[in-house]
Amino acid sequence: MDALLTPAFGTVVWATIAFLVVMFLLRKMAWGPILSALKEREENIANALNEADRARSEMAALNADNERLLQEARVERDSMLREARDMADKVVADAKAKAKEEASRESEKARQVIATERKAAVAELKAEVAKLSVTIAEKLIRSELSGEEKQQALVQKLIDESPLN
Repeated sequence: MDALLTPAFGTVVWATIAFLVVMFLLRKMAWGPILSALKEREENIANALNEADRARSEMAALNADNERLLQEARVERDSMLREARDMADKVVADAKAKAKEEASRESEKARQVIATERKAAVAELKAEVAKLSVTIAEKLIRSELSGEEKQQALVQKLIDESPLN
């Protein structure tokens, strides 16, 4: 057991040489490809990160474009709604004006019809009154002028009242 704790000089030399040979072989054979694979992986990761940043900036640009397009669409929609509202208001106003004009025309026609009918009624009433007056006057005159003395007195009275004298 003591031999394990105190190694021989030849063993140390041969172990050192073996270690150095293994190190040299590892350096030439394994570390080169391992380091190049690590470097390639690092470049791939860097490229992927750059690609992700570029994609993120493109997404931000697309989002900005989408937001701008949405804003333009909203403005256009509001404009179309405003135009539609204005058109509807104009149509309603035109309809009201037409209805008011039509009502005014109908009212004027009704007034004219009423005035015409009133004049006709007044003329008919006057004709009836005249006819009635003539009938009454005729009856009165017959009863008054039944005698010749009364007829002579009436003629004399009319002559005296006449403005031709």
